[in-house]
Amino acid sequence: MSAPSPSKVPGRRALESLNFFMADVQAGIGPFLGVFLQGRGWGTGAIGSVMTIGGIAGMLATGPAGALVDATRSKRALVVIGSIFTVLASALLWVSPSYGMVAASQIATAVAGAALGPALAGITLGMVRQGGFDRQFGRNQVANHAGNVIGASLSGFLGWKFGFGAVFFLAGLFAVLAIVSVLLIPRKSINDRYARGLESDDDGEEHVSGLRVLFTNRPLLILAGALAFFHLGNAAMLPLYGLAVVAAHQGNPAIFTAKTIVVAQLVMVLTSMVAIRLMRTRGHWWVILITFLALPLRGLIAALVIKSWGVWPVQALDGIGAGLQSVAVPALVARLLKGSGHVNVGQGAVMTVQGLGAALSPALGGFIAELFGYRSAFLLLGAIALCSLTLWLGFARLLKPACGIPAAPAT
Repeated sequence: MSAPSPSKVPGRRALESLNFFMADVQAGIGPFLGVFLQGRGWGTGAIGSVMTIGGIAGMLATGPAGALVDATRSKRALVVIGSIFTVLASALLWVSPSYGMVAASQIATAVAGAALGPALAGITLGMVRQGGFDRQFGRNQVANHAGNVIGASLSGFLGWKFGFGAVFFLAGLFAVLAIVSVLLIPRKSINDRYARGLESDDDGEEHVSGLRVLFTNRPLLILAGALAFFHLGNAAMLPLYGLAVVAAHQGNPAIFTAKTIVVAQLVMVLTSMVAIRLMRTRGHWWVILITFLALPLRGLIAALVIKSWGVWPVQALDGIGAGLQSVAVPALVARLLKGSGHVNVGQGAVMTVQGLGAALSPALGGFIAELFGYRSAFLLLGAIALCSLTLWLGFARLLKPACGIPAAPAT
């Protein structure tokens, strides 16, 4: 069956609205966590370790969460439950910023949020089918990044004006609006078989593990490995840069943290739109290659410019890398697993492997910064991306055809 025109899909506007409000729900206090804890006397090592605890919990949950999204016919309910638990987990921080409570909050937030990414991808695929997925998911990401811009701007202003308590309140408000949005998507608009990547009603219902999906699809495994190295270098860059600039007395904690998010998300809005066109004209392989090239440059600039104005180039490069990946990676996973019926398991498996890198990144960056300084941490984190480049370029002959690019003739 051909994909319906996105403009004719019932609930499309509600889907985009959901992605807009979900941005602040998924982020919550997260981007402000470092400076929030720093203001309460925490060191960079402790901050990094507690973020890593949450990252590991999220990594372990994403595979089962993807399988759950494939299996369930209640994808909207998953979004509602995940939104509620994410906000409740963030509220724990306000109750007590002790190490145990913060760790519990990070674990709960990560587990609750693990299903949100695959659920949103599955809902989109179930609504517009494979043929309309790239375009619609790109539109979703434009809405998501725009929501991050608005959410971060409001959080920065409210945090500066009324304190960090207002940031928690705003996350709760966005969660309510996200729940309203998902409930406005008609249940009948989501075809659960198409949401799994099945092509027809005759396809099988076999359930498999994320590991099996990964290890039986070499391009998917290489993609996951390259993303793991990328996120090992990338995940700690934003919170560490905020800590470095605030420690150097170069900015107000709430305002500067909000600025780091707004700059990156504004660029992501543009790059998400560009990604849709680039995937059609150049293919997914080239789009993802650009993201791997951006990180080493970002780390170098972060090390050289620990100033308030450094947020512009540092976070603009984050916007290019993360903005392109936010569209290209889910689209490529859906392409690689087309017809398998395991698209959301695959999304969860890739998120699990890249989550391993993201989980270790804050601890690695935090302890390097504590032992050798922020500049050394940024240089190391940026250099890790060279492993992503090595994998992506080294297996180009295999990856390009899988990404829709004809293989170069052998010489």
